[in-house]
Amino acid sequence: MTTTIRALNARAVYAPMARRLQTSTGSVDRAPMVLLDLVTSSGATGRSYLFTVTPLALKAQVALLGEMASLIVGQPLVPFEIERLLNRRFTLLGQTGLVAMAIAGIDMAAWDARAIEAGLPLARLLGGEPRPVPAYNSCGLGLTGARFDPDALALEATELLRGGFTAVKLRLGYRTLEEDVAAANAVRDAVGEGVSIMSDYNQALDPTEAIRRGHALDELGLAWIEEPVRADDHAGCARVAAALRTPVQIGENYWGSRDMARAVAALASDYVMPDLERIGGVSGWLRAAAIADAAALPMSTHLFPEISAQLMCVTPTAHWLEYVDWANPVLRSPLEIRDGRAIVPEVPGCGLEWDEARVSEYAF
Repeated sequence: MTTTIRALNARAVYAPMARRLQTSTGSVDRAPMVLLDLVTSSGATGRSYLFTVTPLALKAQVALLGEMASLIVGQPLVPFEIERLLNRRFTLLGQTGLVAMAIAGIDMAAWDARAIEAGLPLARLLGGEPRPVPAYNSCGLGLTGARFDPDALALEATELLRGGFTAVKLRLGYRTLEEDVAAANAVRDAVGEGVSIMSDYNQALDPTEAIRRGHALDELGLAWIEEPVRADDHAGCARVAAALRTPVQIGENYWGSRDMARAVAALASDYVMPDLERIGGVSGWLRAAAIADAAALPMSTHLFPEISAQLMCVTPTAHWLEYVDWANPVLRSPLEIRDGRAIVPEVPGCGLEWDEARVSEYAF
């Protein structure tokens, strides 16, 4: 008997974050998330969540998912076909923004349900083997605010190494090149030479300024420089990547695998890091992994570490997992980090289970 989708439920939460994050584009001190529960005719529940960046988008995202539920209830639990149905229905509206995120969330929940139905971790369902995945701590080291404070950065950097991390992310984009260099040096002095430091400009610069600052950062041994310029400026990204010795990383703002393919064809970066809710969920990730493999580009993750860790086990050019703890307040069993690696759980699906008391507490 074919398993079908019986219900799709979406709930908004606004959860506290252990560390406030200040980037060049704004500040985030609470995590606005939509929790999805996809219930099948056999009683399994596949789960996923979306991060909407701003709480202003929470209600709209929940409402959109409610409307999409009417399209998929009764459909067979076949993720690729569900994705195809939804993409076809929303072709004229456009498959970016909240629409793309909603489709990706449904896709992730559908794959989770399939793995639960099979009694397998998602990684094993997809033909891989669960294994520890190298992870860097991305839970802090935002800009220090109006008063540049390298001492605060040094203290926070050492705190982020707790739990055995051997890599951290540093947000850059201070008022001056000198402050960017001082920030990177403060963190390096605090953590030592054996720790990898990923840097992220969050699209703060134009290509000329990115090259000027990048040349100075080239001397500091950073693991990469992420999104130095506008994410959709593939030509500008390519200029920066060609000019610098430090690898340039982009990808969290790819809207689907075809957008990624255009960036790769433009030689826009040395590394790629798709985001699950923008690349198209699990289905989109698999297509992205094939593109990265064909181009021999190391591929890292962006957010959603609980599901992303599973997918790194089937990514040919798997590089780094970005670890954030933003969903931990509503999870019964947060992703375990041990000796700087994410431990992929040997449980059916992705291991997502909601702490319902906390979900109620943080309901939006």
